[in-house]
Amino acid sequence: MPGADSGEVQEKQLWDAAADKEQRLTPIRRNHARNVSQPEKKLQEAICVLLVELCERFTFFGIVCNMILFCTVRLGYRNYQAAIVNMCFVGTSMLTPVLVGWLAECLVGRTKLVCICMFLHFLGTALLPVVAFPFEDIYIDRRHILLHTLTKKEQKIVFYFALLTASLGIGGIRAIVCPLSAYNLEDCGPKELLSFFNWFYWLINLNSAVVFVSISYIQQSVARNLGFLIPFVSILMAMITIHMVRGEMIYKPKTDSSLLTTFGVIASALKTCCVRYRYFGGGVTNWLDHAKENYGGHYSEIQVESTKSLARLFPLFAFQILYRTCIMQIPSGYYLQTMNSNLNFSGFVLPIAAMNVISIVPLLILVPILECINSCLFSSKGSGRSPTIYIVVGQLSAALSVMVAGFSEIHRKHFPQVEQTLSEEILLVSSMPCFHLTPQYVLLGVAEALVTPSCSLLSFWLVPERIRGISMHFLTLFNGAGCFMGAFFVQTAHTGTQGNWFPHLLHEGKLERFFFFLASLMMVNTLGFWTIAHRYNNLNQEYTSEFRGALPEERLLKRDKDIKHYDSVLDCSPILSPVETT
Repeated sequence: MPGADSGEVQEKQLWDAAADKEQRLTPIRRNHARNVSQPEKKLQEAICVLLVELCERFTFFGIVCNMILFCTVRLGYRNYQAAIVNMCFVGTSMLTPVLVGWLAECLVGRTKLVCICMFLHFLGTALLPVVAFPFEDIYIDRRHILLHTLTKKEQKIVFYFALLTASLGIGGIRAIVCPLSAYNLEDCGPKELLSFFNWFYWLINLNSAVVFVSISYIQQSVARNLGFLIPFVSILMAMITIHMVRGEMIYKPKTDSSLLTTFGVIASALKTCCVRYRYFGGGVTNWLDHAKENYGGHYSEIQVESTKSLARLFPLFAFQILYRTCIMQIPSGYYLQTMNSNLNFSGFVLPIAAMNVISIVPLLILVPILECINSCLFSSKGSGRSPTIYIVVGQLSAALSVMVAGFSEIHRKHFPQVEQTLSEEILLVSSMPCFHLTPQYVLLGVAEALVTPSCSLLSFWLVPERIRGISMHFLTLFNGAGCFMGAFFVQTAHTGTQGNWFPHLLHEGKLERFFFFLASLMMVNTLGFWTIAHRYNNLNQEYTSEFRGALPEERLLKRDKDIKHYDSVLDCSPILSPVETT
């Protein structure tokens, strides 16, 4: 019996040792499984964000591509009114991400808000086909039933409500589900950032090219019932977003800075300046320093210094307003020119919005070429030059595009008028082939390929990391302001000239004068930016230290990283002996 007891004790000890060994190995296996699944989750998250981005852009361009045709033919709007509606919708869709981002940060939870925005997006995209698409009459039990029984006034109300809800939904998707910060760009250098922005906008424009060709033809010509493809894509996007919410893949940004803080710093500095009746003095080198606690303000030094670095980019943002106004001529003034030109090509009626693809092709071609140029511009032995030259050349290309549009309008009027059927309506248009308008589209495409990625790079790189999201928000705000500025110019030109500069019947007015006026303003805008471009010319460390290294918090972080790096070198260096390391 004692032998049996000793055997049981020995067996028990063996089981306990095995259990202890298994317990020690379990955390290792768990960590290994976590390490294996983490890259898979990152890949899945990136794919979901990209799919949501593409679906959102698909629905957005599907709404915009033939809005002017619907407003003029179906709702009876004048040309200038349809152009204003289109530009205001695009501008609102640019501004709503800033509003929704603030709501998600301050008032409503991100998960709850993204569900609300998805519902609004689906509601808007579902109402638009019901109102906008001219569905055929149907017959049931030998009784003729007309699907559209809404009056013009009711159609306009539903139409505007659908546009508003869709723009709010678009804002929520862009701000919460797929913000720019979700792509983890914090550790990228200027070369990698410019490459990312080039290919990011390349992919978006490739998606828009597919939309402009397919959806515009569906809406304008045959199979109009397939217009419900837009809300279907919205449902698909909602399903992907729900999967991201359930899998906790919605990006949660850092909350150490906010847009309200930036506005608060500016307001506090202005208030203090007004109280003291001066902008400089008392050792204050910048008027924003009045917002610091040391000078009677309410904000810390870190918050004020971050705002100062952002304020240095305001001239860059301001010169983008008029440029964006020129870009908005593609879905407004250029669209009207194409709509009043001959769209017949060997017996086939081209969709009006398909001409937008001509402005996208240069971007698709230029991006690979620009990548090769950027590899030389940002070489390891290079000087770190900024791509401001791209912005200058791009803005000059936009000015030339609008000028060419004016000459094309004069050329178009020399052709006799012919009848053309658009959306079951017979219109009198010029017999000039629409392909004669190709140069103005190409020039604007070149401008977009050069300007947009470069501005995004400067807005992202030349500010501290903690406010990069806010900097991109300000760039979006100024781009949205450019859309509303375009609507203001159209309204002013029509009212001031009694409809002569933006006429309803193009052959009876002087639309070319509006283009020449806008081209002259854009030339002045280009010269103005050229005079200040030197402020953003250098992207090397010495220059960016003025922007990014002036904050005490970032200097301490950099010093701490240097100490850790030095310690790690001492610990792992094979050159130093144990005696030397002690």
